[in-house]
Amino acid sequence: MGMLEGKVALVTGAGRHGGLGQAICARLAVEGCRVALTDIGEPQPLMGVGHIGSSAEMEQVAAGLREIGPEILALPMDVRDEAQVEAAIAAVVARFGRLDILVNNAGIGYLFSPIMEMPVDFWKAVMDVNVLGPFLCTKHAARQMVAQGGGGRIINIASQAAKSGHPHLAAYIASKHGLVGLTRTAALELGKHGITVNAVCPNHVTTGLGAVQNEYYAKQAGITVEEYLANMRRGIPLGRVGLPEDTAKACVFLCSAAADYITGEAMNVSGGAEMH
Repeated sequence: MGMLEGKVALVTGAGRHGGLGQAICARLAVEGCRVALTDIGEPQPLMGVGHIGSSAEMEQVAAGLREIGPEILALPMDVRDEAQVEAAIAAVVARFGRLDILVNNAGIGYLFSPIMEMPVDFWKAVMDVNVLGPFLCTKHAARQMVAQGGGGRIINIASQAAKSGHPHLAAYIASKHGLVGLTRTAALELGKHGITVNAVCPNHVTTGLGAVQNEYYAKQAGITVEEYLANMRRGIPLGRVGLPEDTAKACVFLCSAAADYITGEAMNVSGGAEMH
């Protein structure tokens, strides 16, 4: 029996192969969770093919997860749309009877621009997905958790960018700092209901999104991607970049009974690259 046997989890932004969301879903399923995964499904302005999980790819991810645990539900959902968020949570409850865990994983981190050149559309798109989305999902997941009783777990996938600056990523950095603020405030408000709220802050992970970042910053520095990654590894005490499984394991810990007395934290999962 897994640590989370019988629990029901909803993970946003989980419709891409090789992404953090897929790894989180897989680890939750291994530990006994029934899992609902969501992604936006269809291209949107500034969120084109290659940056989002298509409906077809999301179904493929779900099919692979069913080899781990058969009770996997895939739902198209735009985290920026409150009606869609409400409908998705209702669908999870209709299918599984409850909701115990929310992982706010959906995010945009591929819109690069110096501050003095940044289009307002870039700023708004990042804030809508990275801050508004987790707010809406937290709002409605918490309502369900309070109504059913028994507490719950909310985990926000932040970033090393929630604690440090980085050039050409002002919107992303600001959004992840904001997500930690949302985490702390939600922890204060929801603690009386037995709901813990924490953030996980990974350093660089070469997912599809991470690969875009590698290419951008290598080009900015005039070096190869391999050289860029070698330089990055030299700055990480444990000597490697992060893996999706590192973040997934941290999520499972925060969902488990071992973390019953942990809330309002922004936990680094960075190989020592971030130490505050």
